[in-house]
Amino acid sequence: MALTRADIAEHLMFKLAIAKPLAQSLVDSFFEEIASNLEAGQMVKLTGFGNFELKQKNARPGRNPKTGKEVTISSRRVTTFRAGQKLRNRIDQENV
Repeated sequence: MALTRADIAEHLMFKLAIAKPLAQSLVDSFFEEIASNLEAGQMVKLTGFGNFELKQKNARPGRNPKTGKEVTISSRRVTTFRAGQKLRNRIDQENV
């Protein structure tokens, strides 16, 4: 099961005792801030959680899996996430 924006907003509603529209607005604003910073080329560091970073991938040769024909995969920017040490420790503890 996946955690959705609606799930996060609902959790905020009950945890902070706020109205649903305000909770949804907080969640939307949070993700918009992350997206805006990444779009501007800035790394997003969430202490205790991890880092979101924008990386440039160069063009490279590839293959169409259906036809086997060689194609060039264009250069592009991709978002990467690297979990912080605290998050990695929590995840590792859950598997013990």
